[in-house]
Amino acid sequence: MSAIPLAALLVMMIALIITRGADCVSQWGPVLLLGAASLAIIVAAACGTFRFKELKIGMTRSAVQLLPAVPVLLCIAMVASTWMLSGIVPTLICYGLAIIDPQWFLLTCCAVCGLVSVMLGSSWTTIATVGLAFLGIGSVLGYSEGWIAGAIISGAYFGDKVSPLSDTTVIASSACGVDIFTHIRSMMATTVPTIVVTLAIFGVAGAMMHTGGEAHTAEMAGLIRQTFVVSPWLLVVPAVTIALCAFRVGSLLVLVISAALGLAAMFVAQPQVVAEIGGGLDAAFKAIFSGTALATGSPELDALAATSGIAGMVSTVCLVLSGMVFGGVLLGTGMIQSITRALRSRLRRRHSVVGATVATGLTLNACTSDQYLSIIIGANLYRTLYRKASLEAPVLSRSLEDSISVTSVLIPWNSCGMTQSTVLGVSTLTYLPYCFFNYLSPIMSVAVAALGAKIVPGLRRLIPYRSLSNHGKTRIYR
Repeated sequence: MSAIPLAALLVMMIALIITRGADCVSQWGPVLLLGAASLAIIVAAACGTFRFKELKIGMTRSAVQLLPAVPVLLCIAMVASTWMLSGIVPTLICYGLAIIDPQWFLLTCCAVCGLVSVMLGSSWTTIATVGLAFLGIGSVLGYSEGWIAGAIISGAYFGDKVSPLSDTTVIASSACGVDIFTHIRSMMATTVPTIVVTLAIFGVAGAMMHTGGEAHTAEMAGLIRQTFVVSPWLLVVPAVTIALCAFRVGSLLVLVISAALGLAAMFVAQPQVVAEIGGGLDAAFKAIFSGTALATGSPELDALAATSGIAGMVSTVCLVLSGMVFGGVLLGTGMIQSITRALRSRLRRRHSVVGATVATGLTLNACTSDQYLSIIIGANLYRTLYRKASLEAPVLSRSLEDSISVTSVLIPWNSCGMTQSTVLGVSTLTYLPYCFFNYLSPIMSVAVAALGAKIVPGLRRLIPYRSLSNHGKTRIYR
């Protein structure tokens, strides 16, 4: 009975995608999520388990996790628009076209996005900045948007997963009572083999494709220079952004400062662009809120330089809020707890426990539409089971990251999937087949557990494990 709303949502989503296409998810997604939430309330009422007090608690938990993402989404939209119109992204594209070997573009794209994400600690910021630049470079070189977006997302989520600055890394380690660096070392057992396989795939694919876009790069670079002022001074803004992240400034403040610097750079470095989109305050308003379109003489560059501003993120915000309601209803009616109890039943061996954790993580991602809430719920559900099964706490934190943090971007109605598809302008189902790191991670997690490989080299088998008793006191288990 608890699976009925989730099954109904999946069926409706699949039917919508088949009949209307993947692009319709952003338009009809809120309706389907709210419909599934209503169905969940009806089912709970029919079973006699509906309690308004519990529903309120579930909605509150979901809101606490998801509502902070809304201003971050709006700031990401501002950064994407101002960095494009200020010439920062066009400058990165021009320099990238001159430096990057087209044959190794996909490999370079994945590796660089991974490195930047490790430094920033945020896949969202990486994709909205460096990712947009690589998307433009790859389009000029003739690569399909699915392959490009897959390389960008794979690299960005690898860096986000292993960076000590990442919020998901901190949440996963703290929720499971694991030191953050122990958690990161634990993840190396699955993350390193997965990223090596991913880079090998992108390297071979790029070498075999050989799109022949080299002849077009000089022409496109010339068109970019005719439209924008390309200057190394514009790279000061990305450098400041990286420096702020290195000093662990809050992500929201970093995005606000980056957007403000991008807007200032637009007026200083691109007066011709400001004049074309209206000049003065009108240009600033369009850049931030309503979006712009430039006439460059090239359809490809027109599509690349077009921005949507905050208005383009409204549909994503609606999806996030609808996902918040859906996840809150499932929490408040106890349906998530019922589903996870069924998944973790009859667990005896190490790989079966890890496999159930991975399955639960994927289910939670689809149910709650939020990776943070899924990690917290998963940690609470499996903490005691791992202790009874004599499994180390880092195994739990690593399994949650492998199944939740990296797969959230593959679900069209999850906050991560909605955000990245909006920022990159590539639908979730278009880039999904090429996000090798993201869907190989949960497979690798189960495989490593089945093989019995060590979780952390040199780590003692019995690890201090902390949990709170009913009386609020901390107990240490070994």
